[in-house]
Amino acid sequence: MTRSEFDDIRAFLADDATHAGDLLRIARTLIDDLEHARMREAVLHTQYLHLLTAARVSVAAEAVDAPNPLTFLRSELAEQGQLPEDGEDVQHILSDARSGAALLAAAQGDVPQRRRGMRLRRCIGTHRTLPR
Repeated sequence: MTRSEFDDIRAFLADDATHAGDLLRIARTLIDDLEHARMREAVLHTQYLHLLTAARVSVAAEAVDAPNPLTFLRSELAEQGQLPEDGEDVQHILSDARSGAALLAAAQGDVPQRRRGMRLRRCIGTHRTLPR
């Protein structure tokens, strides 16, 4: 849910003309949204833990010179549908890796600050309509 959707809901709740039935309908929608978000978070967390475990096992296998140390990571990527397919554009995958490295460097403060100046701000996105 976007910030503007929260603002719309707050305004709707503050409106004296809002009926109890409308409030109940909004509460049910918000509860459903929250439950969906929590389920999605749990799935993503589980996938992350599986990938992290596979990566650690692969690094440990490499450290002891095991044959095919990436087997564990390949298996997990395949299970999650993230294994690069035959013929997939390698440059696209590598650019994703470069973008990830750039984001990590920025998070660690290793990237020079961007020029400060006038910024154009845009507010775009989908929104919900509230019952009236």
